[in-house]
Amino acid sequence: MPDEYSKEELWKLYEDLPNDLKKAIFSEETANSIYNTCLRNKIEEKVSEVAKYVGYVLLGLLSPSEFEKTLIEKLQIEKDTAKKIFNDITHFVFFPVKDSLEVLYTTKIETGEQNEEIAKKGFPEKKVQKDIYREPIE
Repeated sequence: MPDEYSKEELWKLYEDLPNDLKKAIFSEETANSIYNTCLRNKIEEKVSEVAKYVGYVLLGLLSPSEFEKTLIEKLQIEKDTAKKIFNDITHFVFFPVKDSLEVLYTTKIETGEQNEEIAKKGFPEKKVQKDIYREPIE
């Protein structure tokens, strides 16, 4: 994967994307998630570079599974920090558009270690019981 693409190449890819991915690319929520993640992990100086690679994932240029590796190799981020960033970005940016990314990459998007159990089992069902203390309404 080249590090740089021309504006024309990027716009061409953008035009062919599903609407939810288009919205995610320019969304304020995405920008805030990236910024807050970088701030939490003390790499504020690399916000624009992290945002570039998040954009590459959303455009179909970088597989979500390669995102963490790219942070380590291209941005020289420590492995533990890159894993934390990957988990946050996956949860807040990639997961909301998971279905479109899976179609784009034809692979399953991992939900992160914390969410795997919920993803496998689903949320626990709430048992509904009849309230025996209520009086009937006439």
